[in-house]
Amino acid sequence: MAKSLKNEVSLEGKVWKLAGVLASAGVGFTDYITQLTYLLFLKMDLEKVALGYESNVPEDIRWDKLVEADGEDLIKLYEAALERLSKIDNIIGTIFTKAQNKIATPVHLKKVITMINEYDWLSMDNDVKGAIYESILQKNGQDKKSGAGQYFTPRPLINAIVDVTRPKVGEVIIDPACGTAGFLLSAYEYMKPNAIVMQDRAFLQNGALHGVDNTPLVVTLASMNLYLHGITTEKSPVICADSLEKEPSLLADVILANPPFGNRPEGATDISAMRTDLYVSTRNNQLNFLQHMMLMLKQSGRASVVMPDNVLFESGAGETIRKKLLNDFNLHTILRLPTGIFYAQGVKANVLFFTKGAPTKELWIYDYRTGIKHTLVTNPLKREHLDDFVKCYNADDISKRKETYSKENPNGRWRKFSRDELLSRTNTNLDISWIKDDDIDLSNVSLKELLSEIKEHSNNISTAVAEFERLIGDINE
Repeated sequence: MAKSLKNEVSLEGKVWKLAGVLASAGVGFTDYITQLTYLLFLKMDLEKVALGYESNVPEDIRWDKLVEADGEDLIKLYEAALERLSKIDNIIGTIFTKAQNKIATPVHLKKVITMINEYDWLSMDNDVKGAIYESILQKNGQDKKSGAGQYFTPRPLINAIVDVTRPKVGEVIIDPACGTAGFLLSAYEYMKPNAIVMQDRAFLQNGALHGVDNTPLVVTLASMNLYLHGITTEKSPVICADSLEKEPSLLADVILANPPFGNRPEGATDISAMRTDLYVSTRNNQLNFLQHMMLMLKQSGRASVVMPDNVLFESGAGETIRKKLLNDFNLHTILRLPTGIFYAQGVKANVLFFTKGAPTKELWIYDYRTGIKHTLVTNPLKREHLDDFVKCYNADDISKRKETYSKENPNGRWRKFSRDELLSRTNTNLDISWIKDDDIDLSNVSLKELLSEIKEHSNNISTAVAEFERLIGDINE
């Protein structure tokens, strides 16, 4: 008989113990999570059948058949199930997108099935199921070999962004680079208490959330993450596609996103050849995403997006886009983020908050970078670390904000800049800081993190030198 609620506290420990066993057999975290996702879905599907609900899974490949099988017969049955389920045209097909078995040894696959079979998953509260699954995704994000960290934005940061953006019931929320759906999930949880009438609840479940990612594995993880949190739509809110290849087909009331940084990889589709609607042509991935999101917003729609520093100062295409932001959008807030909060080392990023339809009159910047040191292990970012930013943001009425910066308090973190000040800056550079950073506390920094910091500064210098050489070459030509 499957275990009930009182035993759930030990489940996460079992998940990680088994992960260690499989890792020693050559099955990485990402592959383990993917197979866990497939098997969890099949287990919960059979639990639904037991409660009288219909199943879209063919009877001969349901969970009970996997539990009964052993040896090579188990492997053959499981692989046949994955192939058939990937072809179903609903949320099942999305979760099983391009599904393949990554646990080749029957005894190891049986261990995972046995562990899952010990628990009644549907009887668990959605928050419990979701928390367990998100902890798995977070752990996977720390696995540098898998590269999965690029898909994971720290949940405390996501929640703070959603808290000030305040998505409303009835609004369309889009994340065009959704990763494992952290922003969509946070927005759902924020709106859910206000979806009281049946019509609002139905829209929240089936029409409010829309995510896109171009990696099949990530679409699987995102769809399952939403499913385990109780977002059980007929179709997954997440689709597998490259957002940048086409003009937006759906406009958003709210955009919440942390798109991938860097240039588009060699061999990828040339966006400038496919998109005549973009303001300027560039191979810079984040600049293209920023343009795409600006075009995707409805009139008066609002966006809260994570962007790297170079979006704020890069000349050429970057300056063109910044001027467009200042002239046609109200870029009212920038949150400067510290390093050490993302799994990719040394990432310097900001959150840009803007609304479509009116020019920027003033920009408010909160510097949560200078003098701030976070690490993933000894001092991870927590939601309370951003409480002062949320207070200063004053989402109730942003026209009544008050600076904490002044001549008397030059290190105040909350400062206002007028439109004229911004437009007068060289290249319309919005990478603005003013706080002196004389003392850096290294007491909680490990040697490994310190070496990473040194490497980061070395890379920054190399990048600056290369850019300087390029500029000199352009002048000489």
